[in-house]
Amino acid sequence: MAGRMKVLKTYKLYMNGGFPRSESGRTVKVNDSSGKLLAHICKASRKDLRDAVDAAHAAQPGWAARTAYNRGQILYRMAEMLEGKSAEFSAILSATISGGRRRAEREVGRAIERLVCFAGWSDKYAQVLGCNNPVAGPFYNFTVPEPTGVIGIVAPDEQPLLGLVSLLAPVLCAGNTVVAIGSDEHPLATAVLGEVCATSDVPAGTVNLLTGERSELTGILADHRNIQGLHAAGVDSDTRQTLEAGAGENMKRVMVRSTAGKAWYDDRECHSPYWIEPFIEYKTIWHPSAC
Repeated sequence: MAGRMKVLKTYKLYMNGGFPRSESGRTVKVNDSSGKLLAHICKASRKDLRDAVDAAHAAQPGWAARTAYNRGQILYRMAEMLEGKSAEFSAILSATISGGRRRAEREVGRAIERLVCFAGWSDKYAQVLGCNNPVAGPFYNFTVPEPTGVIGIVAPDEQPLLGLVSLLAPVLCAGNTVVAIGSDEHPLATAVLGEVCATSDVPAGTVNLLTGERSELTGILADHRNIQGLHAAGVDSDTRQTLEAGAGENMKRVMVRSTAGKAWYDDRECHSPYWIEPFIEYKTIWHPSAC
C-alpha cells in the first residue's frame, strides 16, 4: 500500500478569540532548516491589524475590570497549556532554528516560567509600583497603578517564543490587552501560541496574534490612535524609528527593548516588575483620615 501524502497545516491568525484567515487570502510557505516545506501560514493584512485593534479595544475594559488574582489565574493557565504543548513547540522551533532540540526545549521551558512569574506578579506589582504618600494634613494619599489600554507588541526573530511571551506577559498582567506581530523569520511559534490562548480562559479580544511582514504592519500599529502603547524588541533602526514616531500620534508609550542573546534567559532582568511599569498609569487618591 502506497504511503499517504502528509496534509500540511495552514496556521491561521488568532483574533478576537477565533482563528480567521487573512481577509486578503494570502498565505506564506514556511520551510524547515533544510528547505523542506513545513507548513503554510496566513499573512496578515493592514485590515486584519485594524480588526485586531478593534477587538482589543472592545475587550480591554472587561479585562481590566477582572480582579488581579483572576488575571494571574488565567496567565497561569496559559503556562499550563504551553506546558502541555511543549513537545509541539520544541519540534517547530528546532525545525526552523539552528541549535537543535535541546536549545528549543530550553526556550520553551523558560517561556513557561515567564508566564508563571507574571501570573504571580498580577496581584503583587501594585504594592511595589504604587505607594502611600506622606502628606501634611489629616489625609491619606495613595498612588495606585492602572492599565494603560491596548498595547501593540513587535516580537523579535531571536527567541521567537520566549521573546513574544516576555513582551506579552507583563502587559497582560497589568490589565492591558494586546495586538502582537510575531517573528518574521519564525512565525510558527506565534501561531501555535494562539492555540494556547484559545484553551486558557483568555477572554476573546484580550490577546490578538498576527503573522505577516513586519515592514507592512508596524507603521499601521504605530499610527493607530486606539493603541496606547508599544512594546518591542529585536527590531532594526528603521523599525525602531517608525515605532517611536508613532508616539507623536496620540502620546502612546513606546518601549523598545535592547534585550538580546543570553539576556532573554536572565531572570533578574526579565522577571522584574519594572517590565510592567511602562504600561501602567498612576492615579493618586486622597482620603480624609479619621483623626
